[in-house]
Amino acid sequence: MRVWAPTGQTPIVRVHTGREKTNFYGCLNLKTGREIVMEAETMNAVTTATYLQLLADSIPDGPILLLWDRAPWHRGPAIREFLAANPRFEILRFPPGAPDLNPQEQVWKRTREHISHNHRQTRLSQLAAVFADYLTDSVFKSSFLDRYGYLANRPIFN
Repeated sequence: MRVWAPTGQTPIVRVHTGREKTNFYGCLNLKTGREIVMEAETMNAVTTATYLQLLADSIPDGPILLLWDRAPWHRGPAIREFLAANPRFEILRFPPGAPDLNPQEQVWKRTREHISHNHRQTRLSQLAAVFADYLTDSVFKSSFLDRYGYLANRPIFN
């Protein structure tokens, strides 16, 4: 990754020596370009079901079409139970090995470029807060709907 530093000086990268890690769930509203984000300690079916409930609460009316990759946390009993109890959710799965089709991947890429590269935060918790703020404060326009011929008046998200 590109970095900046004064000419002739090797950049010094200060890092916390702990083994902390964090994860984010994110969903891009393809009509508005807004993200619904949740930080999570782990990525598994139970946490995904919790995130789906957050989506349901954030978008209280109308159908919700989720475009999902084939991540293992998108499967399991907790997911099946949630979807059975919430029939307004519809899942469309991307083919294996096709991250370029997933508009959310562009959101992650842009956010990493703006926030997690060349940052000054020394603690993961600080970096995670800035990362989440960028996701929720930015608009991520996507040409996905136009590119794949979805009708503009078809309700995907309200």
